[in-house]
Amino acid sequence: PSSLTIRDLHDDILARGHRHHAQVHLARQERAKAAIAQQLALAIGIAGHCEGCIAYHVHDALKAGATRAQVEETIGVAIMMGGGPALVYGADALTALDQFEAAGDHAP
Repeated sequence: PSSLTIRDLHDDILARGHRHHAQVHLARQERAKAAIAQQLALAIGIAGHCEGCIAYHVHDALKAGATRAQVEETIGVAIMMGGGPALVYGADALTALDQFEAAGDHAP
């Protein structure tokens, strides 16, 4: 025989639900941080004219959950800050973005 009451069960279910919600929220925050970090690294790769960096960070930004629009904005800011040379590498980043998306190689 159990000494648990309906109220005990109710409180336990609520507590578990709150913990689960907090864990989901934390996971979303961590994923957003990872996407932002990859976007920053992408901008630096474009400004630094590093082709390998560009491909790597476009890929990982998508895997971390960055949207196409977010990656495009990152590319645009890098071009704006990096001038003419960054335009060439920004185009490479757009090509990489298209290729990774076409291959289905992005966040679920």
